[in-house]
Amino acid sequence: MWYLIIGHDRPDSLAARRAARPAHIARLEALRDVGRLKIAGPLPAIDAEDPGPAGFVGSALVVEFPDLEQARAWAEADPYREAGVYARVEVMPFRPVLP
Repeated sequence: MWYLIIGHDRPDSLAARRAARPAHIARLEALRDVGRLKIAGPLPAIDAEDPGPAGFVGSALVVEFPDLEQARAWAEADPYREAGVYARVEVMPFRPVLP
């Protein structure tokens, strides 16, 4: 089953996000390497490729796991969550239709 994970950044989390980014990316790459990461990326706080000091409001990922509990457990162990970047994380089933 596929799942949509949305991590919502806490206010003023840009420095913590930058510090935890290498571990966060390494974890995503490991998931990609086993074919379970479908798409991932940050949610800029402003309409810009590089939001600069405005930072980000969160991240969105589409991942594949055997069940919702495993998807939730994986999301809660994210380095951004552990570093306090994410104030909250949502995990919900996702059913791809297009393309």
